Amino acid sequence: MIFSYLYVMSLVHQIALTMMKGVGPMLAKQLLNQFGSAEAVFAAKRHQILQIEGIGVKIAQRILQNNALEKAAAYLPFLKKHQIKILFYTDEGYPKRLRQCYDAPLILYYKGTIDLNHPKIISIVGTRNATAYGKLICRQLLEALSIEGVVVLSGLAYGIDATAHRESLNLGVPTIAVLGHGLDRIYPAAHRDLAQKMLQNGGLLTEFLPGTKPDRENFPKRNRIIAGLAVATIVVEASMKGGALITAEIANSYNRDVFAIPGRVTDEYAEGCNFLIKTNRAALINGAKDLIYNLGWDDERPKKNTAQIQLPLELSETAQKIVDQLAQQNLEIDQLVFQTQIPQSKLAMSLLTLEMQGIIIALPGKVYKLA
Repeated sequence: MIFSYLYVMSLVHQIALTMMKGVGPMLAKQLLNQFGSAEAVFAAKRHQILQIEGIGVKIAQRILQNNALEKAAAYLPFLKKHQIKILFYTDEGYPKRLRQCYDAPLILYYKGTIDLNHPKIISIVGTRNATAYGKLICRQLLEALSIEGVVVLSGLAYGIDATAHRESLNLGVPTIAVLGHGLDRIYPAAHRDLAQKMLQNGGLLTEFLPGTKPDRENFPKRNRIIAGLAVATIVVEASMKGGALITAEIANSYNRDVFAIPGRVTDEYAEGCNFLIKTNRAALINGAKDLIYNLGWDDERPKKNTAQIQLPLELSETAQKIVDQLAQQNLEIDQLVFQTQIPQSKLAMSLLTLEMQGIIIALPGKVYKLA
């Protein structure tokens, strides 16, 4: 990894901007929008900085002192030595889904082999106290998803997180861990070997500089990346307290799909999932088939040749009319009434019969298609 002088100077200013006490991601983005670049922020005059909403004298003084630049420069040897990719908010390579989130990190540090703009990144999260049932569900889910070309994202914690990473590696599914600390360490230390394997087919990602410890307050920040980077978040097992429900809540705030595996009402680690489903914070899924259906991934598969469809049963005249129409395209029930001229009450009964026979499938919005 070769750093040109201009690139080094740009990196130093970008890293330094994240080190300013009192300047979080949202305020930093206001500065970038106003001045155009991190270098321009540090070159700005005091009166210009004070014009930014939310910036007072103390924060302006911290920017003007520029002592963060020297501290930021000290990190470059480590980042270069370990070939860590540095993705700034305005970079082309910064994950597009994450950039859409209002509180997206200003900078990401990444070691890995997988494109962070992959179209099928899913987050799998859950309790640190995973049960045998939760681990089984996780394994079955990933076995079914392994042919879908997914990338699995989680937080490298004990329990469901580690299970998701480990089973992904076993199945050859790329998996990325989002960390609540710098890339100079692995927490928990017991997952060091697991993290090392992930670098071969996946990666490690964080917004924290090397040397940052896994302090408690870092993990909610870590969770917003898990939620924001993925197209959907799946909660496998969760109690009412813990990071999984926080991640689900953040994903909802980003208007991302959230799914949960239901469990027995007497089980502590089903309580969180059942709550998410009950309060419409997550859609209920029983496995990968439900997830694929809800995300519309089954529609991406090659369509069956309708001319070669062989129906297993001798159909009535009414049923045959329905099948003939659906062989051409998916239709709403009102469209079927119009095109077949079958009375709606009779049509509804025939549709139910065909669905029970496995010949057609009912989609959301009273739309029907051939199975």
